[in-house]
Amino acid sequence: MSPWSNRTGCRFVPDPHLPTHLPTSPPPLAAVEARVLCVLIEKEKITPDAYPLTVNSLTAGCNQKTSRDPVMALAEAEVQATLEALRGRTLIMESYGASGRVLRYAHNFGKVYGLPGGAVDLLAILVLRGPQTASELRANCERLHHFADASAVEAYLEELASRESGALALRLTRQPGAREPRWAHLLCGEPLDIPVAPVAKSDLSERVTRLEQDVAELRAALARLA
Repeated sequence: MSPWSNRTGCRFVPDPHLPTHLPTSPPPLAAVEARVLCVLIEKEKITPDAYPLTVNSLTAGCNQKTSRDPVMALAEAEVQATLEALRGRTLIMESYGASGRVLRYAHNFGKVYGLPGGAVDLLAILVLRGPQTASELRANCERLHHFADASAVEAYLEELASRESGALALRLTRQPGAREPRWAHLLCGEPLDIPVAPVAKSDLSERVTRLEQDVAELRAALARLA
């Protein structure tokens, strides 16, 4: 089955500019690199008139107090150095825009990672806002990409989690009392500060307890019949 195929009944429109095979995923990004790259992805969609971005506007986007988790306070020099590092990995493109006076920056994320637009936008929102459920992602991604429903979001996430060239998304164990599991990105490697194992163990313990109760009730019923 080809990547991004119709696995769940959702229709994916392939990008003719994407390669026909899945390339090997680049090395993990640093947190600042991921923030800079995903701000460019976000601003391309929500402020197209200002895109590509100058270093000044990109720094402001990285340091936003809203729609960011965690909130950062990056210096312009730090953003500039990060852009140079990303440019060396072909993830960033430079141009002077229409004015021809100020250097501006655009991302090249989709082509480097071999991903369609919907997957790129989901990863950007995961990087900028932290782990989220499919329903939360659908709502937060609305200005970047319209998904028909949460199942369409999950279809993209499942593809990202099962990529042969390296997973880029991870389904987290559902938290107690939550209706949906959250998802996290893997652009910076495995998340280290999210307690997955203890929750999984708790779920297993509860299932074993329920099974033991069911067995005890069945034995009691058989004893009464006998």
